[in-house]
Formats: sequence, structure tokens, C-alpha cells
Amino acid sequence: MHHRLLKNSTSFALPLILLVAASLVLPRISALPPSWQMNLVSAPYFIFVTLLLLSFHFNRGRIFCVSLLLGVAYWSCRTYLLQGLVDFRAGMIYQGLSVLLPVNITLFCFLRERGVLTNAGRLRLAFLAGQAALVAWFVRYNYVEVQQFIGRELVTSAVLDRFLLPQVAIFLFIAGGLLIAGKLLVNPSPLLSGMFGALLAVGASCNWLTTEYLVPLFMGTAGLLLIISVVQDSHNMAYRDDLTGLQSRRALNEQLMGLGRQYAIAMLDVDHFKKFNDTYGHDVGDQVLRMVASRMQGVKGGGRAFRYGGEEFTILFPHKGVADATPHLEEVRRSIADYQMKIRSTERPSDGQEGKKQRGAGNGDQTVSVTISIGVADCCDGSATPEEVIKAADQALYRAKHKGRNQVCA
Repeated sequence: MHHRLLKNSTSFALPLILLVAASLVLPRISALPPSWQMNLVSAPYFIFVTLLLLSFHFNRGRIFCVSLLLGVAYWSCRTYLLQGLVDFRAGMIYQGLSVLLPVNITLFCFLRERGVLTNAGRLRLAFLAGQAALVAWFVRYNYVEVQQFIGRELVTSAVLDRFLLPQVAIFLFIAGGLLIAGKLLVNPSPLLSGMFGALLAVGASCNWLTTEYLVPLFMGTAGLLLIISVVQDSHNMAYRDDLTGLQSRRALNEQLMGLGRQYAIAMLDVDHFKKFNDTYGHDVGDQVLRMVASRMQGVKGGGRAFRYGGEEFTILFPHKGVADATPHLEEVRRSIADYQMKIRSTERPSDGQEGKKQRGAGNGDQTVSVTISIGVADCCDGSATPEEVIKAADQALYRAKHKGRNQVCA
């Protein structure tokens, strides 16, 4: 568990690196030629338009909505807030941005992806338009009470008094950051990583609003992080299997093209998989595949795991022979065979509390064991093609099946 959390924490690396880099660049901007400074101020618009086009092309409705938010926020800062909070209108717009930005960014991290022009996507766009209309209404009719409510002091603190952000907004940014960070640790994804970085960048922009060049630099960084996240997510869709999280067959084919003269390839197949599907249903079949994949990801010896197709998997061992790979394959086989997988009973009540009681009593669930058969072959002198080695590993897999399954054959 700790190893997994440590591994997932690397998702914070890129946002933090780019934000630190932006902080280091900021003091040096004033020394740049005026034309470069003007380009910096205009760059966020180009970044947000690029992000809108990318998210629309890949049908990422959540990122599309956030990119609209960031674009409107940056335009508002350049149009109304350049001189600071000089009057009621500027103060109301600023407070609207400082409250609505963290709420919406956090919300879109936890909503399911529903696309851009779907019914759900249009409803979300209408939701954002309604927020903009509400802020415009407050500005138009001088709702001083709203401004006072948002700007009120929640706690007495000399530290919080140093921030330009109202205390309500500070707590919203902190709460949003913690919620996104928690989700990122449990279930990392490029989009969540980009959203986390964007939230931090927007918080800095709102708090240091009048610092010269900070807003364009950090808002542009927020957009750049989201562009990177969309590209990474789209790459994962092409090269990673959605069900198991393993690299896909397409990724395997690319890896095969770059192998040296020595390597081993193992083909793995779940024993009696059709029986699992027929007996327990496809949901349990998917559960079996995910469990097998999670055990395969722990393979040692430099092995790389892939989903080949259906219930068949591949492990690639660069610069290894059969003798080197076999002990690591045996370890994977044993870890899967020793795992007791619980299957939820179809008779368990749908009521959550009642189901929890039954789980506590140990009733209603079945425990099953899953085994795999493995065939492995190698190329030690570069004379065989990867396709020939895969074919030889497949033949070894069939021998493992005929010998009684749950074993490794070469």
C-alpha cells in the first residue's frame, strides 16, 4: 500500500516542477524586451484556445469547461482588475472568480466524463453560463450584501490577513487542493494531475493579482498543464488497456520493434476463463482480469507486462533468456494461484447498511482461486524475429495447458 502511494505521488511532480519554474522566471520578466513582455501577456489566450480545440477534438468535456473558465477568468483580470480592487465592480468580479474557480475546478475533477456536446455536456456549459450571469447580476445591481458576505472574516488570524484572497476563498482553495490530491494519490491520472496544478496556479494568480506579469505567467502555466494532461491522457487511451491498466497490444508491438539480439517473451492465459464468465457473469470475469493484471505488474527481473487480448497477457524480458525469466514467471504464477478472490453474492441485499452487516458476518460471498498457464520462449542471438518468438511462446503455453495448467513451460 505504501509503495503504491509513493508511486502515485509522482503524479504531483510535473505540476510542481512547472509552477516552481514559473516562480523562478517571474523576477526575470522585467528584463525582457518589451515585445517579449507583450507576447507573454497575449500567450494565455493562445494557450486557452489550443486547449479548447484539443479538449473538443478528444471529447474531454470536463477539460473543455475548465478551459472556458480559465479563459473567462484571464479576460476578466485583464479587462477589469488590472488596477486592483479599486471599486465595487472590480471587487465583486474578483470575489466571484476567487470563489467560483476553486469550486468548479474541484467539482469537475469528481464529475464523470460526459463529453462536450452531449446533453450532460450542454447542461454543464449552461451551469457555467448561469454562474457568469449571476455575477453580472450582482455587479449590475450593486449587491453590496453579497460582497460583504464573501469578504467577511471567518477566523481571526494574522497569517490569513496577509492574503488578498478572502478567507472563504482561501478555505475553498485549500479544501479543493486536498480533495484533488487525495483522489490523485488513490487513482492517479494525467487529467487529475493537470487539474491539481491548474488549481494551484489559479490560486496564486488570484492572491497576487497586482504582481506584475504574475497573472499571465501563472494562468498560462495552468493552461499548459491542462494541454499536457490531455495529450498524456489521449496517449494512454491509445497505448494502455482501459480495463486492466496494463500497456496494450499496440504498445507491445512498438516495444518489439526496438528489441536487441537477446530477449524472452512469455505468453500467459487465465485457466478456465470461459467457465468464470459462464458461471459468475462478465463482471466477475473483468474482476479476474484486473486481479491477474495487478499481480503481473509486480513482475521482477525487468519484465514488462502487456494485455495481449481477451484473457491472454504478455510479459516481455529484454536482455534475458528463458532461464533468467522463468523464476520471475513462477513468482507471478504463484502469487495469482495463492490469491483468494472474493465474489459478491447475488443474494446480498442492495441496501448498503444491510450488505455491510453481512460482510461483517462473512455471509453471502464466495471465495475462488484463479490460476494461469504460462509459455515462454527466447531469442539469444538475434536469429529469430519477435513474431517467431511469440509463436514459440504460444506453443509452450499450449503445452502448459495440456500438462494440466497452472504451470510454466518453455
